[in-house]
Amino acid sequence: MQEVVSVKNVTKSFHNKQAVKNASFSIKKGEVVAILGPNGAGKTTTISMMLGLLRPTSGEIQLFNQHPNEKKVREQIGIMLQEVSVMHGLKVRELLELVRQYYPNPLSLKELISYTGLTEADLKTRAEKLSGGQKRRLSFALALAGNPELIILDEPTVGMDITSRNRFWQTIQELAAKGKTIIFTTHYLQEADDIAQRIILFNKGSIIADGTPSEIKARLTNQYVSFHSNSGAINKLYGYSVVSHVFEKNNRFFVQTDNTDAVLALLFKENIGAYNIQIEQGKLEEAFEQLTTEHKEVI
Repeated sequence: MQEVVSVKNVTKSFHNKQAVKNASFSIKKGEVVAILGPNGAGKTTTISMMLGLLRPTSGEIQLFNQHPNEKKVREQIGIMLQEVSVMHGLKVRELLELVRQYYPNPLSLKELISYTGLTEADLKTRAEKLSGGQKRRLSFALALAGNPELIILDEPTVGMDITSRNRFWQTIQELAAKGKTIIFTTHYLQEADDIAQRIILFNKGSIIADGTPSEIKARLTNQYVSFHSNSGAINKLYGYSVVSHVFEKNNRFFVQTDNTDAVLALLFKENIGAYNIQIEQGKLEEAFEQLTTEHKEVI
């Protein structure tokens, strides 16, 4: 697959403080990648360097095998930043038509309306008169105006209601299905779990995890075997090293473990009378908290 983003040994320092430390990763065409991390982790600085807004102190960043500031690169990227700033004095339709003219193969106005949910009333409104939600839709439309191959979204759903958020991610999935490469940051970890094919997790300037959501959850969070049981023999599970904890919730027993296969074997060995057995993975929130607290690496 074609490599769209290449970050090699990149460090960025501000006044002798390293905001990003020796970061390396690549993103291929068609990937949907979430860049996560607590505040100050280095993710926004990394995105700014990818966009050519900041210059790395050391290391190299390329988009489409070129420097981010090259004209051909800029014609292929669309950006939606967290802070929405719009040009005053122009109606939404006028602003979209203006921006479309900067690109060689822009999306049509009809396509932009379809993707973003802008209404006819929105198009006739001056940009500075828009509500917060309308400005988010306009910002998304401006990011898509040039029909970009790479779309970078920084906290795109901040301030959106649930309906708008669901529509937004549905559109992102449609674009991904067309082969667009999507990179986004979010503080809503469920969004990353639901949408991203891959997560790159930053903490204190370093990449501490890189993998699919399921890989990160499976390796770094507690897993559980849950089941119903009418037997009083559940206490037979205590004392086994593979059993970390046993508790009951909503009439189901949960066995916390790092080896679900071994627990399944124990259920039958000890004749617990278990039925409706399920393997429960931990949540991404747990993985996020564990990684950013303990600073473990996923190899």
